[in-house]
Amino acid sequence: MKSVSFGLALVAMVLGLTACNQQPAANANVELAKAWVTAVSTSRTAAMEMVEQNMADQGLLYRDRYVGFGFQWDNQEGLEQGRMVVTNVIADSPVADILQAGDEFISVGGVEVNAENMDRLPFRGKPGEAVSAVVARDGQEIAIDVSRGIVSAPTSKAEMLEWMSGADDDDWGPEKWTLHEAVGEGNVVYVWTQAWNTDDVSGLPFEAHQVTRMTFNDEGKVTAIANLSEDRFVLEQMGYTISR
Repeated sequence: MKSVSFGLALVAMVLGLTACNQQPAANANVELAKAWVTAVSTSRTAAMEMVEQNMADQGLLYRDRYVGFGFQWDNQEGLEQGRMVVTNVIADSPVADILQAGDEFISVGGVEVNAENMDRLPFRGKPGEAVSAVVARDGQEIAIDVSRGIVSAPTSKAEMLEWMSGADDDDWGPEKWTLHEAVGEGNVVYVWTQAWNTDDVSGLPFEAHQVTRMTFNDEGKVTAIANLSEDRFVLEQMGYTISR
C-alpha cells in the first residue's frame, strides 16, 4: 500500500514539475499587433495590406480629440495652392449642420485664407467661443458663425484605406523608429514605440514615444485602435509654445 502511495506521489510531483517548466502559450494578438505597428511604420503599401487583411470591417481608428470646428480638408494640395476646401464634415461636430463638402473658406475670424496665413487661421482655441467665417458655395459667399467645440472623429476601415491610397509614398512613416515593448492579455494589446523625424517647415529634428492600444475580436481581427502620444513635446522640440 505504501509503495502505491509513493508511486502516485512521485507521478504527481513529476507532473507538477513539468507544468512549472512549460512556457505560457503565446498570444497571437500580441504578435499581430507587433506586425501591425511595424507595417504602418515601414511603408504605405505594407500599411494598406495590413489594414485590408487584418482589420475587421467594422473596425475603428480613434484619433486624438481636439477643440475646433470639425471638418477635414486636403491640406497637402491646399497648402500648395493657398486654398482650404472642405472634403468631409465630421458628424456631431460644431459645423455638422453648417458646412458641406466642397465649401471653400474665404476668411476665418477676419483672417484671409491664403498661403501666407494658413498657420494664423483661428480654428483652434477656447471651446464655446464663437468665430465668424466666410465660405464660398455654389458661386456665392456665405457668412457663418461657429462656436468651437470638442471634436471626436473615429475613422472607419474604409476611410483609412481611402486616405492611405491618396498618401505620398515618399512622405510615409518616420525616418527612424523602434518597438520597445508589446504586452497583452486576451483581446487587448498595448504596444510601446518611439520614433524620430525632422519637421519639414523648420528643419528641426524631433522624437516622441507612443503607446498604441489595440483590441481584437475572437477571429483575431483588429476592432479598435487608439494612440497616446507626446504631441505637446513634439511641438516644443520645434520651438512652439502653447498660450492663451
